[in-house]
This record gives sequence, C-alpha cells and structure tokens, in this order.
Amino acid sequence: MKKTIFKILARFNKAVLPKYYSRDLKNLKKWEMALVGYKYWVTCNSLN
Repeated sequence: MKKTIFKILARFNKAVLPKYYSRDLKNLKKWEMALVGYKYWVTCNSLN
C-alpha cells in the first residue's frame, strides 16, 4: 500500500513539478531546495 502511494506521487512529480537536473543546486532558492528534497524523498520511497 505504501509503495503504491509513493509510486503515484512519483508520477505526479514527474508530470507536474519542474525539473532541476540541469541547474546548479548551489544556486537554488530555499523553496526550490525543499522541492528537490521532497522529490528525492518520494523517489527513494517509491523504489524501496
């Protein structure tokens, strides 16, 4: 059940949220860093 929820969240993240892979992470604003952290957390939990 938990893994299914995270897989759905990961699909939502990929479709809706902006991508930061081509930007320098040092130059991001605080809210952008929080968004990257959230996306990382969801991705890690969807893979486990």
